[in-house]
Order: sequence, then C-alpha cells, then structure tokens
Amino acid sequence: MKGLIIKGIAGFYYVKSGDAVFRCKARGIFKQRDMKPAVGDHVTVEVIPGNDDSLITEIFPRKNSFIRPFIANVDCFAIVVAAIKPEPVWRVLDRFLVMAENNDTDIIICINKCDLAEDDTKAKGKKASANIKMIKEIYEPLYPVVCLGNAQGARTYETSRLRELIAGKTVALAGPSGVGKSTILNRLIPAASAETGNISEKSQRGKHTTRHAELFPIDAAAETMIFDTPGFTSFDILEAAEAELQYLFPEIAKHIGTCKYHNCRHIAEPGCRVLAALAEGKISRGRYESYKALLNEIKQSGQY
Repeated sequence: MKGLIIKGIAGFYYVKSGDAVFRCKARGIFKQRDMKPAVGDHVTVEVIPGNDDSLITEIFPRKNSFIRPFIANVDCFAIVVAAIKPEPVWRVLDRFLVMAENNDTDIIICINKCDLAEDDTKAKGKKASANIKMIKEIYEPLYPVVCLGNAQGARTYETSRLRELIAGKTVALAGPSGVGKSTILNRLIPAASAETGNISEKSQRGKHTTRHAELFPIDAAAETMIFDTPGFTSFDILEAAEAELQYLFPEIAKHIGTCKYHNCRHIAEPGCRVLAALAEGKISRGRYESYKALLNEIKQSGQY
C-alpha cells in the first residue's frame, strides 16, 4: 500500500493513504543503509494484522530533501518576509531564494504584516510601506510577490492569489522567526491550529513555536499540501559551488554566456555583461552585493 508521510514524532511515522492514516515504524534495513524516512516521503506500507503499528517497507526516490528540518519532496517555497517587526534583512531573504533555486523548486515571496502599513501617518506605518515598496521593486521582476495581513481581523489581502499560486503543489513556508509563518498557515488551513508566538521586544525576533514537521492538506482532495516546520529560519552553510552560484540569481543567469570570458565570475573581469547591467541599473545593487557575499562565503568554505 502506497502512502505519504505527513508527520514524524519520536520514531513513529504517520502515513496517509487515501482517507486513512497509519502509525508506522521503519524497517530496520533503512538504518543499516543509513536511511531515514522524512516527512513528505512517498512510501510503501505493510499493515501487520493484530499490530497497532504498520511498517514502512520502501521509500521512493526523492525530488529533493533537507536536513534541517528533515523533509522531502518540496515543490514550492513560500518565502515569508515581514513588512516590519522584524525588519526585512535583504541578505537573509536572498539566501533563502538561493536555497530554493538550488533545490529546483518554485518560489513565491510573501510579504506578511502588510496591515501595519495601512496607517502611514505614523513612523511604523511609513516604514512598513517603504519596505513593501522596496521588496516589490527588487523582487517582483524575478518572482511572484503577494501581500498578506497578519493581525486578527485584518483583511486577507492576497490570500486568494496565494492559494492559486500554490494549487496542486507541496509547499514549504520558509523565513526568519517572527515573520508570521504559522499565522499564514492558520489562514490557509484553520484546522492546522499552528501555534503562533509574539515578537521579543529585546531582539525583535520571533519565538520558535513549531516543534515538529507536519504536512497539512489545503483542499479536500489533498492535492495541495503545506509543511509546517520548526526550521527554515537560517542556514549555516550554503550548499552551492562557486561556479553554480551565478545560475541561482535569475537576473545574473540570463547574462551567462554573453561575457567576454567563459569562466567570468562577474566581479572585476573586463567585458562582463553582468557588471554592465549593474551599471545600467538593470540589476539591483543589493542583490549583486548578496551575490558577492555568498560567492566569498563559498570560497572560504572550500566549495569550489
């Protein structure tokens, strides 16, 4: 019997097959092969008569997988950034985008807490409004951008558009703590009842409120699924080689092959079309600085 792992807790895996959910253990052979089932895995399950627990006997090949959190087969990342509280950190946003590009997923940028920009007569509202405008100017030419409200009772903004963009996909919410990922999950799937946490006044960062990875269906047919995870808040090491990084920035990738030198890294080489596009204002200076910073990080880590 085939199924989908929708939750994993304390060595038990909950596998959805049709309308039923089975609590399973993994065959010992997976441990011998240094394999571990992940939430999002498509598996084969053997139901053992007279036993409360079923057995996972096969794990099908994965489209992609992630260590922290340990999930698999992500079709799309909805990368969440707050209009304010916490302030957007552009390098962090770009890092998430590179991670998603590197794992061959669709990408949506969600600007949450757009309701805080409604009163632009106050400093907080003005700042939130300015941040929203900047995010759209930089990123809308590259990815779909949707605006969402975070507060209870706030109007839904573009929640319907987000539903349309993720339809039929397995989606992971990613972004720094405190941007409202669990609130967005609850808006999309009230039955998920994900915990939400307040922003720390001292650090202006959110408190981690999700404790294990779980997949929730957004529609009755379970064709659209959303991960709620305790991770995807930061990365220690960028898993990309130096020569690959340029392909993970779409505005740089479209100039590959047009530079004077075939191995151009777009830093100071003569005849570089990326540098020319930067000088012409066709590439965001901030995005280019993120590219240089990540390239330097890869070099220092020896991934080239």
